[in-house]
Amino acid sequence: MYETATGPRTISCPYHARFLAMSAIKPRMGAREWAMLLALALLWGGSFFFVEIALDSVSPLTIVCLRVTLAAVALWCGSLLAGVRIPRDRRTWAAFAVMAVLNNVVPFSVIAWGQQQIGAALASILNATTPFLTILVAAVCLPDERITPNKVVGAVVGFFGVALVVRGNSAIHVGQDLMAQLAIVGAALSYACAGVYGRRFKRMGVDPIAVATGQVTMSSLVLPLLMLVFGSALPSTSIGPTVWMALIALGLFSTALAYILYFRLLQSAGATNLLLVTLLIPVVAAVLGVAVLGEALHPADYAGVALIGVGLLTIDGRLLITALPRL
Repeated sequence: MYETATGPRTISCPYHARFLAMSAIKPRMGAREWAMLLALALLWGGSFFFVEIALDSVSPLTIVCLRVTLAAVALWCGSLLAGVRIPRDRRTWAAFAVMAVLNNVVPFSVIAWGQQQIGAALASILNATTPFLTILVAAVCLPDERITPNKVVGAVVGFFGVALVVRGNSAIHVGQDLMAQLAIVGAALSYACAGVYGRRFKRMGVDPIAVATGQVTMSSLVLPLLMLVFGSALPSTSIGPTVWMALIALGLFSTALAYILYFRLLQSAGATNLLLVTLLIPVVAAVLGVAVLGEALHPADYAGVALIGVGLLTIDGRLLITALPRL
């Protein structure tokens, strides 16, 4: 765009038009994006459950290291079989390293550490602050994801829904074990920054499978060093098959498969929409509690799920588009 005596004029540039089309996101998600979001919620909701099982026998850092290492091996095999080209330039691998720290090393480690103190239910509700933080970070860093009233209202409504879902499913003592709770909120902030930072890979033209592979590969190189620094031991060969199954599920499903979906959804729906998944994770945890542990759902749980649905649709914009067309 440039200024003339009669006002601003726009220069038609085919390359610029292609760039805008390539980097554009869908503010309102379609059926494909919603399906990926629900699948990602299932995979990541299960991760809290699997970590809770593994913590009985394995230290937090060791769990995270095994998780990303197994995911890296699986993703390299998948990339080779699918013929996906993995970039080799330093610039891309430097971006993978930043993404690894923001999206794996920091949040995985502090969540696993925090769950030693506060349990999966409270960890999941604190993790559900991610959409609030993403809205703020994206508004500062991304011109196409500015703060709008429907995003704020939807995030607040969804968060209250999360609170209702977890309220009756375990004993939650907010305020106790304060450092562990602050650590989970710090993980949520790290996820928010990762969601915003990860938008660059679409502009760089990197395939989502390649991004997932590069990210967990860099994580698998960093975490063994942290294990040495903090003296974390490898898991004993005497741990039971249930723990090994939990660790394998964490690596293959809650990490390798989950991050393929993560980066595909990030490219098409943007950081704010993507991290709505954290509002759905406590619902998945509650369903697993019913299916696996025999827990019962209460009326408040159903009300909470309804509020989460309203919050998701409000942030998506469909619910308010008729009543408040200017949002």
